[in-house]
Amino acid sequence: MENCEKTQIQSDGRIKMWGRIMEFEGRYLRVVLLPDRQTVHNAFFDRSLKP
Repeated sequence: MENCEKTQIQSDGRIKMWGRIMEFEGRYLRVVLLPDRQTVHNAFFDRSLKP
C-alpha cells in the first residue's frame, strides 16, 4: 500500500497496514503482509480502527 496511514509489525514478522479508502465512505482497509512485504496474507475493512 502506497498511502498507508499506520503500519505495525507483528511478533511473527507480518506487517499490518491501514489505509483510508474514500470510495468506500472513508472506511479503513487493513492489509496484512507476510514478512517478504509483497505477499498479502489478509485484507479487510477494519471497523475497530479509531483514527
